[in-house]
Amino acid sequence: SLLLAMLAFRLAQAHATPRYTYGYKKSTVLISLLNSVILLVAVGVIVAESVGRMLHPAPVEGGAIAWTAGVGVVINGFTAWLFMKDKDKDLNVKGAYLHMAADALVSVGVLVSGVVGLVVAAVIVASVWSLTRDSLRLSLDGVPVGIRIDEVEKTMEAVPGVKAVHHIHVWAISTTENALTAHVVLAELPRMETVKRQLKAELETAGI
Repeated sequence: SLLLAMLAFRLAQAHATPRYTYGYKKSTVLISLLNSVILLVAVGVIVAESVGRMLHPAPVEGGAIAWTAGVGVVINGFTAWLFMKDKDKDLNVKGAYLHMAADALVSVGVLVSGVVGLVVAAVIVASVWSLTRDSLRLSLDGVPVGIRIDEVEKTMEAVPGVKAVHHIHVWAISTTENALTAHVVLAELPRMETVKRQLKAELETAGI
């Protein structure tokens, strides 16, 4: 998960090419989606293992498992804490954060019992659902969370010199950058450059 997140960050910094005019920034969206899928697969394994252990209990090396799980809780918990401040700004970071948090929870689950494993699985599913939903939305070029087309339209039409706005399209270039295209009707053509600058400034405050 961390290697994939690192790869996405590196790809997002690559320059645009004639074939990829936006560069590789969309890779951050695709990798966040991949991370959510990996988490869901991990949940399936946790559920299967937990049910199997309850149906066929077996003796375990309690001391070794407790020490290993304890170290896992500390390391993964600390790593998740490092990602926490940026997890709501970037889906790619959120994917890495959820992996670390999930690993920490799994370590706690190992310390207790197979029943806790089922609870942990439910917690991970609840946590990863928003990541999966948002990643799918961005992968399909849907409007990013937090942006409303009607509000964007009102903001643009409020700029002096704008007569009307049509055909608004908003999508994510990456997990941290949003783009917009629109047909703007001007009241006076000579004011075009001034209006464009004002529109860009207003849209930037709206996260575009």
